[in-house]
Amino acid sequence: MAELPEDFVPETAAEAILVRLKQHDIDYLFANAGTDFAPVIEIYSKNQQADLPIPTPVIAPHETAAVAMAHGYYLATGKPQAVMVHVNVGLANALMGIINAASDNIPIFLMAGRTPATEGARLGARSLPIHWGQDMRDQSAIVREFVKWEYELKLPEQGPDLVDRGYAIAMSQPRGPIYLGLPREALGGSWPDDVPFGPQRHAVSSPPAPDPDTVAVIVDAMIAAKNPMIIAQRGDPDGRLADALASFAENFAIPVCEFWPSGNVLPTDHAMHMGFDPGQLLPDADLVIVLDAMVPWLETWAKPDPAAKVIQVGADPLFSRVPVRGFRSAVNLTADPAAAIAALDKALSQNKDAFAGSVKQRHSDLSKRSQARLEEAASKATIAEGSIMTAAFVSKTLSDCLPDDARIFSELGCDPSFMRFTAGNRYHSHALAGGLGWGMPAALGASLADRSQVTVACVGDGSYMFANPVACHQIAEANNLPLLTVVFNNGVWNAVRKTTLMMYPDGHASRANTVPMSELAPNPDFAMIAAASRGWSRRIENGSDLAAAIREAIEVVTEEKRQALLEVVVSQN
Repeated sequence: MAELPEDFVPETAAEAILVRLKQHDIDYLFANAGTDFAPVIEIYSKNQQADLPIPTPVIAPHETAAVAMAHGYYLATGKPQAVMVHVNVGLANALMGIINAASDNIPIFLMAGRTPATEGARLGARSLPIHWGQDMRDQSAIVREFVKWEYELKLPEQGPDLVDRGYAIAMSQPRGPIYLGLPREALGGSWPDDVPFGPQRHAVSSPPAPDPDTVAVIVDAMIAAKNPMIIAQRGDPDGRLADALASFAENFAIPVCEFWPSGNVLPTDHAMHMGFDPGQLLPDADLVIVLDAMVPWLETWAKPDPAAKVIQVGADPLFSRVPVRGFRSAVNLTADPAAAIAALDKALSQNKDAFAGSVKQRHSDLSKRSQARLEEAASKATIAEGSIMTAAFVSKTLSDCLPDDARIFSELGCDPSFMRFTAGNRYHSHALAGGLGWGMPAALGASLADRSQVTVACVGDGSYMFANPVACHQIAEANNLPLLTVVFNNGVWNAVRKTTLMMYPDGHASRANTVPMSELAPNPDFAMIAAASRGWSRRIENGSDLAAAIREAIEVVTEEKRQALLEVVVSQN
């Protein structure tokens, strides 16, 4: 794509906004178009000859897919992307994806058209009956609670400045989505002759740096601790936290638990990786460092000793956007997590002699415990000949077959406890918001970022249906995305079933043959849905056939460069 001419003057607000988005290194505009898109479509048509630097459009036949693809692309690259949807109806469909993004601090530049305000002869004025039916007093209210910033374009010349401001706010920590409304009259309005396009106006804010005094307090607590532990829940796309935490945990023999991770941080065979259940460590811990984890434990399962000191670390350690969050803290360190760990590592290295002996013995004990955990998981993942497959068995078999650098997006599908990840950012799970339908389109976004990397969507049968799979498979075929989708088919809404039995372990539902409102029978033929978009597909019911089918599917996505789907029948437990 050509460079922007020095004397560039945009034709319309639409052209100014698209050019400015690209100047912020936004590669794609994931779009679900409507009648409000005419000014944008006109610029893309013009650009077939003009060749200006603007984001590449990706058509998403459903808004859930559009937002989740931007989410997955960011996880794979660290680069936020743009999404545009159709007025209030499209924005309503996009809302669930924005809730997920807000929950996991994912920057997305969301835009929606706005029903024309005028009824006369002005360019872009109302011209169809829906322009009255879709009108709202406050369209931004649909997403206001879940975005860091929202505004509506009033005049064409505001476009570039609003893009600058929205991008800077989205990328400043804690990161998150922003929203810009685009009324059709303003979006198609002509650029004023006397207004220069101008350079970018806003920079991204520097990340919060670790306060030296607070770091010193934490260092003193760590020196005094006999059983410290770290709870992590997500990393960063660049892998800075993964590198810092791997070194820090190794240097000072600090066990790390990744509870309910939205992204893995440590390699699973790291000597200090203690798995995904904090209940194994919390009762004995006298110091707990909560590393950017919204929910570090569940008190109905396990909680720290009342005498233990709890330290919360993150860009917003109080998670202030969450109305109620009662996880206690003696110290809150407001800092970029990777920078915080680096600062603690440096400060502790200057005091290492104070507890060198305890570190050596603790490292030996924890290394054995970590190895025993891996061996126990491998044992639990086996199945008897002829038995129905468990999610644990499928997860381990898939892990054994995949290349080391594969990237997995899981939504109520595979279980990371039984899988091997050689580095951080190899496993991504749905955000704690839990809006279903995220896994498959998020994986499509990552596949778009790097078609050479094996990308796998591991989803439950319910999650697969929530993802609008017909739309997702169409996107994969249209954009040549070689995604492998593994559907874990247990025939139920297992999250609904399990939470009912957790709440009423001796209730009527526990004695019922089927738990009401949780059954999905009869399932559609998932393999045929993929086949409708010319994808390779198989249904696997016997565990002895699984490994060969996975290897064949990997060959399809790596050699033939096309999508593949495995439907795997698994047990409900």
